[in-house]
Amino acid sequence: MKPVKVFLDESEIPKQWYNVLADMPTPMSPPLHPGTGQPVGPDDLAPVFPMNLIEQEVSTERWIDIPEEVLEKYLLWRPTPLYRARNFEKLLDAPVQIYYKNEGVSPPGSHKPNTAIAQAYYNKAFGIKRLSTETGAGQWGSALSMACQMFGLECRVFMVRVSYDQKPFRGIMMNVWGANCIPSPSDKTEAGRKILAEHPDSPGSLGIAISEAIEDAVGDEDARYSLGSVLNHVLLHQTVNGLETQKQLEKIGVYPDVVIGCTGGGSNFAGLCLPFVRDKIHGKEISVVAAEPTSCPTMTRGPFAYDFGDTAQTTPLLAMYTLGHDFVPAPIHAGGLRYHGMAPIISHLVKEQIMEARAYNQIQTFEAGVQWARTEGFISAPETNHAIAAVVQEAERAKEEGKEKVILFNWSGHGLVDLAAYDAYLTGKLQQYEMPEEEIARALQAIDGLPKP
Repeated sequence: MKPVKVFLDESEIPKQWYNVLADMPTPMSPPLHPGTGQPVGPDDLAPVFPMNLIEQEVSTERWIDIPEEVLEKYLLWRPTPLYRARNFEKLLDAPVQIYYKNEGVSPPGSHKPNTAIAQAYYNKAFGIKRLSTETGAGQWGSALSMACQMFGLECRVFMVRVSYDQKPFRGIMMNVWGANCIPSPSDKTEAGRKILAEHPDSPGSLGIAISEAIEDAVGDEDARYSLGSVLNHVLLHQTVNGLETQKQLEKIGVYPDVVIGCTGGGSNFAGLCLPFVRDKIHGKEISVVAAEPTSCPTMTRGPFAYDFGDTAQTTPLLAMYTLGHDFVPAPIHAGGLRYHGMAPIISHLVKEQIMEARAYNQIQTFEAGVQWARTEGFISAPETNHAIAAVVQEAERAKEEGKEKVILFNWSGHGLVDLAAYDAYLTGKLQQYEMPEEEIARALQAIDGLPKP
């Protein structure tokens, strides 16, 4: 029998996270204080994050030790298995080997606990009693809810309203883990009340939910804000994934030609790809592909610019690809990947052409996801389907070129609580949608007058 899975022993789990800032070939533009226009310092971030996480956010150390208390929790599901998708390879009939890292085996069913556990630990160690956060499709809110329960913290989650309505089971998962899940925009914050006064039927956005969560956290000295993507320390924690994957591929003597991941804010993609990006920076021939939705085409149609991370303009200005901080995704957008900006680290690497961004429409992604389920068995999260669509495209290219390729991608989570979206696809109700040019122009008016990177 040909092997399908590659395992690591629990003793082989990485003991350090990898920080790509130590290997960046060119310097990144620093976050700026919106009031002064100067680079932000640790004290500027102290009301929002605990200082131990702020230290990681600004660190340029290549390797950062994973605390024992975090490793103990990781062992509930890590190391995660690496699979070879032999049945999908047969379907595609192309000269490719396809490997995927199964991050869906975590308790909440996605990659998100890699940083949720770490952030809950560091906040607890700093003396924080409650975390406030936002969530889009619900993967992050679920993960942080579980992590907070494990470390004895209270958790409040502002969930984008359209997702709250479309995916009620995510909210129930958060409640089971003891969290309070609130649809956003809400009447619980000034930011939410302002949006509701202007747009009573607002479907919400991650930018709005972030504004609410930050306001909620800053107003309580025992609370801090927690973010599931975008920032440097979040991407850092996710690299346990890629470091494991490198060990697994080394066991079978394989190295990828292409590394692929779906991208919304950049965390799952970064977690798999950044250790391979280090290899590329040091001369390895490898392509790194970020797959995003055409309904939220941050990297493929947005400018690289300074912008706020939230709608209420309370965050520092981040140098990133953006659709404007007041961007609201179309309600017919079936998956996650709804954030208006892209992680500064990922944005910088795309700008420097170290990685490539591609956009896929939701019909294309669900078609790939159904093909995957009917061959590999696993039902993927709608977000993950974007990566699978990119895998299909790479396989087709390999077939056209007659060139053998090894493709690696991050299977970032399962879709067992996303079945309503699959039902919409299977019954022909899901619409093909690309963000109109006039909507992009409108959204980008929000960054007029802001500093340039």
